Amino acid sequence: MKILILGSGQVGSAIAHELAAMSNHDITLIDTDEHALRLVSNHLDVQTIVGNGASPILMEQAGAKDTDMLLALTRSDETNLVACKIAADFFNIPNRIARVRSTDYLEYGEPSSDEDDQISGCLNAFGITDSIHPEQLVTEHLAGLLNYVRALQVLPFAHDKVKMVIAQAKSYDQIKHKNIQEINADLPEHTDCQICAIYRNNRLLVPNPDTRIEEGDEICFIVNSLHLEAVMRSMFQYDNSRRRVMIAGGGNIGYRLAKQLENKFNIKLIENSHQRAEWLAENLDNTLVLQGSASDENLLSREYIDEIDVFCAITNDDENNIMSALLAKNLGAKRVISIINRSRYVDLITGNQIDIVVSPHLITIGSVLAHVRRGDIAAVYPLRRGAAEAIEVVVHGDEKTSVLVGRKISDIKFPTGCHIAAIVRDEEVIMGRNHDHILQENDHLIFFVARRRVLQELEKLIQVKMGFFG
Repeated sequence: MKILILGSGQVGSAIAHELAAMSNHDITLIDTDEHALRLVSNHLDVQTIVGNGASPILMEQAGAKDTDMLLALTRSDETNLVACKIAADFFNIPNRIARVRSTDYLEYGEPSSDEDDQISGCLNAFGITDSIHPEQLVTEHLAGLLNYVRALQVLPFAHDKVKMVIAQAKSYDQIKHKNIQEINADLPEHTDCQICAIYRNNRLLVPNPDTRIEEGDEICFIVNSLHLEAVMRSMFQYDNSRRRVMIAGGGNIGYRLAKQLENKFNIKLIENSHQRAEWLAENLDNTLVLQGSASDENLLSREYIDEIDVFCAITNDDENNIMSALLAKNLGAKRVISIINRSRYVDLITGNQIDIVVSPHLITIGSVLAHVRRGDIAAVYPLRRGAAEAIEVVVHGDEKTSVLVGRKISDIKFPTGCHIAAIVRDEEVIMGRNHDHILQENDHLIFFVARRRVLQELEKLIQVKMGFFG
């Protein structure tokens, strides 16, 4: 596949790295930053071109006429939109994916189709076939963490019918020292979950019925979304009563998060800009907006930080987020979450006093990869800071054109380190531990992939043969 990527920032360079590691991909990267391109070309076998990615002349030089996919991932919405329009009208590139941040473009105009991932009329006017919305993705991720306070990650699959959750076992939890079989037996009637993986001291354990949970274990499990709260209560010391949340940062993400949750939680929002704080106060109904610095110890103390259940540091400044989150934790906040963009900071901070580190770039990269990976892949989520992945696949074909359809799970040879966590068939959720199930067309398979190097093998396995298209 020939792929043209616009933008060599953290997202663009990471996607180039992923694609270059796969076979049969011809990658060209365009950016105005010559130094950034040089860094990429020193490590990857990709073509790089310096210049404006929305220039039709430059796109033609990059081979746009026979390109299969355009990934417009620059920091400028306008550049990405114009590039997709040019790619559609002049070069007929079939797949045109744009990274778009502004809600003006996302929401204006009636959607042009009734598909699951609807494109707004505005985006459709620019010839975009799919769009990536980083701030919306991060907002939904944070909302999941606040809705299920013990979770480190909450990942939706199959139109939110199932969720994969990662949570850490504490000394006071019900599951401590219990084995998997005992945990399943203690679940409420008519509920079930599949524990996919356990990370103990940063090492992966593939659980079996006799595996016992120890304090500090990070447990990755999948569950029917309707049963998630009941399962959380059964496994963990869990209180989902109306919580007190403090949000540091009133930008787009802070505003969207407060707007989405203000009728469910008691929310205080701190914004440094006086003008922005006034706007927030006018546009939020049940959120207390405070003007000031989130790293102001006196302000936090006056607002009873020691009574706050969750403190979210989500400004645009990594250093401010780190410092305010550490200060809030030191002053008594029960749980702190911080957005951190720099990957090196993520590795340094994770596992220390900050309970949860959210990387917008990892979240965005997962969304882009879902569009790029071969086969009908509906969702991709990086786990363990990218060391593992959770992938949702939709099965197509029949027994002649697919190596999956019509076969028992036990008869299929999956790559080492890759196993089915759950199957979603219409409204039914089937846990992956039952290997006697026969896979059917349109089944949604949720895979836990412990070793990313086997992804190419998995992609080959899920692809249908050419007869399917005949």
